[in-house]
Amino acid sequence: MTQSSKFKIINARLVNEGQIYDQDLLIEGNRIKKIGNDLSNIIDCDVYDANGKYIIPGLIDDQVHFREPGFTHKANITSESKAALAGGITSFIEMPNTLPQTTTRKAWERKNEIGASKSFANYAFMFGGTNDNLNEILALDKYRVPALKLFLGSSTGNMLVDNPDVLRKIFSNTDLVIAVHCEDEYTINENLQSAINEFGDDIPINHHPIIRSEEACYLSSSQAIKLAKETGARLHVFHVSTAKELSLFENNIPLKNKKITAEVCIHHLWFSSKDYNKKGTHIKWNPAIKTKKDQDALWIALNNDFLDILATDHAPHTLKEKNNKYAQAPSGGPLVQHALPALLTAYHDEKITLEKIVEKACHNPAILYDIKDRGFIREGFFADLVVIDLNKEHTVQKSNILYKCGWSPFEGITFKGSVESTLLNGKWVYNRGKIHDKSAAMALSFDR
Repeated sequence: MTQSSKFKIINARLVNEGQIYDQDLLIEGNRIKKIGNDLSNIIDCDVYDANGKYIIPGLIDDQVHFREPGFTHKANITSESKAALAGGITSFIEMPNTLPQTTTRKAWERKNEIGASKSFANYAFMFGGTNDNLNEILALDKYRVPALKLFLGSSTGNMLVDNPDVLRKIFSNTDLVIAVHCEDEYTINENLQSAINEFGDDIPINHHPIIRSEEACYLSSSQAIKLAKETGARLHVFHVSTAKELSLFENNIPLKNKKITAEVCIHHLWFSSKDYNKKGTHIKWNPAIKTKKDQDALWIALNNDFLDILATDHAPHTLKEKNNKYAQAPSGGPLVQHALPALLTAYHDEKITLEKIVEKACHNPAILYDIKDRGFIREGFFADLVVIDLNKEHTVQKSNILYKCGWSPFEGITFKGSVESTLLNGKWVYNRGKIHDKSAAMALSFDR
């Protein structure tokens, strides 16, 4: 494929801003120079013929754990960003529970250095809040940091923030989006102790959503939202997993005006508690995958705009780690390579439209985090684009998995719809199973 600094994409079906339409694109440098019905008068450039395939903006995944620094036996920024490109994700925002944790400005700057030298996709890094780093938070540059991440329930990395006075000070004193993991720790610990009393050290995996229960999620989410309303903070609730929590959110406000937003992750839409018997700890996530009733409610809420963003919460572990008994098996799994194919399959199953996928996975993350010139197919925007073969089927197998951990919870599943090619900052970086060996990645910038 051409790597020219100027080329046309012709015969494309664009999915963008609620519409599907046939138009050609002129790419010049790293930007979309022109969008038009007829660019035939522009002849001094190469041509890419999309042959009627769909083109969408590159996905922006606002919640990934790429495990670097500190846990590179599981994954690293290079391996996972390449997998992301194969899945049509051109930009990611990475979480702070690495080693060292991204809870000081020094650690945050070091992560950006790693991103600049190793990432193959556009990158940004959230800053993590703790019970004792308020001064660091107050000194952050809102033009460089995408958001602040708070764990209001413990998960991988032990960054639980449970001091109510600190929480109120953070909520009252930052202009950044506060992204939260909501699970009530007291409720979880009580449920876990009950399971230990019943099962000892061999708790069945299907008790995970009983231990990390609906009530644990609702209590924490409702408290965070109450605090946000009291303080005027800009709150984003990560990975909503229950039907009960949906009553906390609104759908009658444009996203740009919402002070409280929410997202859903691919695994909570694809799997339900009935899958624990087959998948075991391979689908152990925090918050837990819950009932089919919850799953169905999440789809309805996503399509009706109570849920604003689609993300992955990509969080790989080695198979050896995941194959432990319930209590020792870590939560999380790899997802960036397969999230879009899963959504395209859901489109064929009439669970969601292509326009809604693009709204939730491309447009809305850009709006929420004020990401500059990305997330849309617009003249002047960066040329981050994904070419989709909507009808091509492919089966997830170990031989075609790009994650460093080498496994996927989707193994054996056949998706309908695949990523053919990915364009990043005007460069073709992925095409039919192959990643270009030279990075075209850039740091995300924020227009605030």
